[in-house]
Amino acid sequence: MNIKEIIDTIYSLPQASKESLIQHISEVSYSKGFCLMEADKVIPYIYFLKKGIVRAYASTESNDITFWFGTEGETIVSMKSYVDEKPGYENIELLEDCEFYRLETSKLKTLYNEDIHIANWGRKFAEHELVKTEELIISRQYKTAMERYKDLLKEKPYLLQRVQLGHIASYLGIAQVSLSRIRAEIK
Repeated sequence: MNIKEIIDTIYSLPQASKESLIQHISEVSYSKGFCLMEADKVIPYIYFLKKGIVRAYASTESNDITFWFGTEGETIVSMKSYVDEKPGYENIELLEDCEFYRLETSKLKTLYNEDIHIANWGRKFAEHELVKTEELIISRQYKTAMERYKDLLKEKPYLLQRVQLGHIASYLGIAQVSLSRIRAEIK
């Protein structure tokens, strides 16, 4: 996905505003296994995924808990770093070789003060992130593991071809053995 399409997915900008925003965006690439963001660190960038797949996870003493997968066209941001300029909670690991568009948060905030259209784009961006978080919380609180797996099959079936089952089980909040049982029941 190109950066203009990604920007427009968030909120359509007038051409001059879009060009102004794009001037501050660079392209970067990293290899599979690279940690794009680390918990307990302030992350001064927002990334837009051009190509590849990533996972967001939190570490506990005994394991990692995956809570999000990002694929082409999605925004990758530590909201705590973005909003409060404080260390974030999440780690972002690349599950494939990835290409990103990268934007410095400080430059974006400067643009908010200079261009009302970009400020509105930023508001829509934050609103989208809030809705994603809300959907995740609701899914975890009110749906069974089977329902969460069926939602995954319906909304992001390609993850099963691109992501290890252990990460998917963690994302669903179940053991890998339980995921195997659910998959067998569905077949």
